[in-house]
Amino acid sequence: MWRRSFGRGCMSIIGVAVLTLSGCGLLGDSDNSGTAGTTTVKISVMPTIDLAPFHLAMRNGYFEAEGLKIESSVAPSGPASVAKMVSGEVDIAYGSYTPFFTAKAQNTADIKIIAACSSAGPSSTMVVTVPGSSVKSITDLPGKRVAVTARGTMSDLLTMSALKTAGVDYQSIQWVTMPFPDTPARLQRGDVDAAFLTEPFITQAIQTVGAVPLFDTATGPTTGLPTAGYGATAAYVASHGQAVAAFQRVMDRATKEALADRSKIEPLLVEFAKVTPEIAKSTKLLTFESQVDITSIQRVPDLMRDFGFINQRVDVASMI
Repeated sequence: MWRRSFGRGCMSIIGVAVLTLSGCGLLGDSDNSGTAGTTTVKISVMPTIDLAPFHLAMRNGYFEAEGLKIESSVAPSGPASVAKMVSGEVDIAYGSYTPFFTAKAQNTADIKIIAACSSAGPSSTMVVTVPGSSVKSITDLPGKRVAVTARGTMSDLLTMSALKTAGVDYQSIQWVTMPFPDTPARLQRGDVDAAFLTEPFITQAIQTVGAVPLFDTATGPTTGLPTAGYGATAAYVASHGQAVAAFQRVMDRATKEALADRSKIEPLLVEFAKVTPEIAKSTKLLTFESQVDITSIQRVPDLMRDFGFINQRVDVASMI
């Protein structure tokens, strides 16, 4: 689970052009400066496990050390997070990669991926059910109600890919949207027949409502699929190059630290993902990443096109 994602060659080096814009002095390219020598950066986040390195950086003062003052706000889903960025409410959006590529394909926003966040590790993204559900196996899912965070996200993309690989009719699924924290209780109540979850919500659902894993969605064509990252508009990157470069350095530092010592992030899972210490300790983790691997991430929009999320090819290299 804790494999590293660094040093994948020249294609994995993110933001070289942006990094060259920054010098060794204080940040000075922002029009939303805070105190002298600092740049205020607004970012939208979600209560997900792969943001642990971000919270570690916040807790340890890594952003302040780079001259950044971070103001974060919570979004209920990846599309909502990206919408906050496109509207100008925030400068940087964390989200699954799918809404970034949807916006690019539909020409609704010119978005740059400025840092990676995670990819799907074994058993870290699964579809689960509960005892007593009419769904006993993956073959029972056609026509059933399946919970996802939002349509057009990694939630339904990973699920549909797994269903297609298993020869199951994914087009008849009744998708029901809800935030991850609400899912276990609604699954137990019978509002849905099954649910896509990521960790730590998989472990939480197993321990709190007796959820039963049906299948791992990160297998076959989606093994190790990149799941989430950080994006900003092209205009923001162009006008705040030094702030973006500083953000990248911080996330690289915090990600390496999280990969090296799990004990540093378990308390953050308790605080920000709202799980118990026992769940934080036993949960399987997505694979933390910070540097962008263009070839790997290209798999996401290609898969989106295969399943009709977008109607044209998106070139990831043009978004770095």
